[in-house]
Amino acid sequence: MNTETIIGALLLGFVEGLTEFIPVSSTGHILLLGHFLGFESTGKVFEVLIQLGAILAILSVYFARLWNVARALPSEPSARFFVLGILVAFLPAAVIGVFAHGFIKTVLFETPALICTTLVVGGFILLWVDRLKLQPRYTDAMHFPVSLCLKIGFCQTLAMIPGVSRSGATIAGALLMGTDKRSAAEFSFFLAMPTMAGAFVFDLYQNRNILTADDLGLIAIGFVTAFISAVFVVRGLLDFVGRHGFAPFAYWRIAVGLAGFAGLYFF
Repeated sequence: MNTETIIGALLLGFVEGLTEFIPVSSTGHILLLGHFLGFESTGKVFEVLIQLGAILAILSVYFARLWNVARALPSEPSARFFVLGILVAFLPAAVIGVFAHGFIKTVLFETPALICTTLVVGGFILLWVDRLKLQPRYTDAMHFPVSLCLKIGFCQTLAMIPGVSRSGATIAGALLMGTDKRSAAEFSFFLAMPTMAGAFVFDLYQNRNILTADDLGLIAIGFVTAFISAVFVVRGLLDFVGRHGFAPFAYWRIAVGLAGFAGLYFF
């Protein structure tokens, strides 16, 4: 594990935490950046496992709220309803992720041009959704109907394609189905927890026999860096979205996708 590799892990971890909860595709960003940095991880495990650092950022910021939900589970139907909604939304990604895992890691993760394309196309879709004059019917992420949660869960499966963005797919889908921007972003936060935790456990299990001590060291570096940068994003994102909407993220996606195409063409 040389200095260049450590710096790459630090940078990729920072970008992961910065982009995990905004609709720009953290996986797309770190795969593209890793491609141009020449960063190679064993079985592309690094890119998946460091995401749990970002998920722990949600737990740290929302700990009190989540603890209250956990305490209320035995006695409060609304708490059980919320947990059920998150689990139902998680199921489509869990099932498809297990069966498509090999294809995702060996084909989709290894196709930078596809990532650039989905970044650009997703940017224009997000820009279109952001400009729609939608009338929200749901404004509290803790009380989304189970049927709505399931539909958002199917939207999340689109993020199996790197560059689509898990948060982007869930937020855009939620907005089109009647939520407001703040509750859509917040539900995406909560849904990220079982989704990313499940991806972490499954990917670690699948690659348990090929990881070296150096691999684990790099993962630890990226994990910690992702946690630190994600804390700042989670704390400020909802207010930012409330003031500016999602258009800034759409423009960013388009710019990064076009820059990626340029880099693939010239280098």
